[in-house]
Amino acid sequence: MAAELVEAMNMVKSFRVSDLQTLLASMGRSKSGLKQDLVGRALRLVQTEYSPELLKNVRQLYETRFPKSSAWLAARRPESVPVNYPALNSSPRGTAQGTDYLNGIPKPAAPPAAEVKLVPLPFYHNLETLLPPTELIAQNSEKLQESQCVFELTPGQVEQIRNSSELRPGMKSVQVVLRICYTDSIGVQEDQYPPNIAVKVNQSYCHVPGYYPSNKPGVEPRRPCRPVNITPWLHLSTVTNRVTITWGNFGKRYSVAVYLVRVFTSGELFNQLKHCSVESPDRCRERIQDKLRFDPESEIATTGLRVSLICPLVKMRLGVPCRVLTCAHLQCFDAVFFLQMNEKKPTWTCPVCDKPAPFELLTIDGLLSEILKETPEDVEEIEYLTDGSWRPIRDEKEKERERENSRTPDYPVVDICVPEANGHSPAHSGTNQTGKPGSGGASAGTGGTSAGSGGGVVVDLTLDDSSDEEGGGGAEDSEDTDDSQDSPAPKRGRYDYDKDLVTAY
Repeated sequence: MAAELVEAMNMVKSFRVSDLQTLLASMGRSKSGLKQDLVGRALRLVQTEYSPELLKNVRQLYETRFPKSSAWLAARRPESVPVNYPALNSSPRGTAQGTDYLNGIPKPAAPPAAEVKLVPLPFYHNLETLLPPTELIAQNSEKLQESQCVFELTPGQVEQIRNSSELRPGMKSVQVVLRICYTDSIGVQEDQYPPNIAVKVNQSYCHVPGYYPSNKPGVEPRRPCRPVNITPWLHLSTVTNRVTITWGNFGKRYSVAVYLVRVFTSGELFNQLKHCSVESPDRCRERIQDKLRFDPESEIATTGLRVSLICPLVKMRLGVPCRVLTCAHLQCFDAVFFLQMNEKKPTWTCPVCDKPAPFELLTIDGLLSEILKETPEDVEEIEYLTDGSWRPIRDEKEKERERENSRTPDYPVVDICVPEANGHSPAHSGTNQTGKPGSGGASAGTGGTSAGSGGGVVVDLTLDDSSDEEGGGGAEDSEDTDDSQDSPAPKRGRYDYDKDLVTAY
């Protein structure tokens, strides 16, 4: 029974949060809290209420995550990676006298170290494994722990480091790097530093990347977990190198590994992308036609897709259009800027849809590359059509400007004659565009002045009524004069001008 109890506890330690919650809920226990709380609660449950039913539930959850078929496990396991790795500073005596795991529970015999695989990094190419993933083991109940590992370099490895080119002064392209991740055998693990980490190589502390400051309120600074270059502090000889890792023990399990790697630059990765991952224009047109193909079950028919020629990263015109094969959109970003940004701060996230954008899934859009060569610099957007063709989308302001220029306004033409000798402003003629008098114009009287053959009719309204009578006006003029005498006189300004012409104060 003791063996079965130890086996059940080891199974519980490998559960994820969902498995722990399922186990606790099936036994009527609370399933809320952090993972370390759930693990402690489940371990106490196994110890205090051990029963065949509980053991059955634990085994079912374990077998759901880890199939029993050894052939399946052998097929998944790479031949070059051993199954079990020794823990750092572990020994039978230390394991038997080990301290509590969580919440005062006696820790049973340590299980074999799980197979841990680290995610491959685009800027680091593994040449050799100097220390396979090995778990950091706490030696006591203190929160701050120290673990050591040792390794030696062969003469060939030393020559590789010394003869490698320099990325920049003091930094070789072939390096020895330290990587730390969670101890989990499911899938591949990303680099993850434990709290309060410090790395000492041969009695000298080496640099560990710090935290990125956050400009968002309420968001804690984030530490970029990348490989730690320990090359400058190594003995480049056959002398044993000793690495001491200080880390915070807060319930999570970590593994450490050391590799000899070749470091690439963003320019070298771009050359790889340009030679190995370019989607042909014909394949791009097929993709566009698939997206715009009519769907009888859809109520909305899409006749075109607009794509911007401006990179969403730097807000400049695209140089090398690039996108992710798994993304649903056709919008591209600039490959050169994307690789440079990930070289400084590796996120590998699509800037259009924020989905993962690993390097191996990047591709250069051959059709958009041709479009960028054919379109002028002022075109910032295009539209793909259902047949795979495209047309430029001109800026709305430019289209409005052309629309205004092409429209001819139909305004009346006003003829202005030469000012008179007395300094008075001339009256506006009532002629329209053809030169014919309009309704507002007056007949040329004896006191008026007629324009030449090419001009309109100009009437001088500065003369008073008596001058009209002296000029020998007809009967109709007299009648008009009498009517004007009966009506009140029009208001005039400071100067003797008609108020319809000029009013000055």
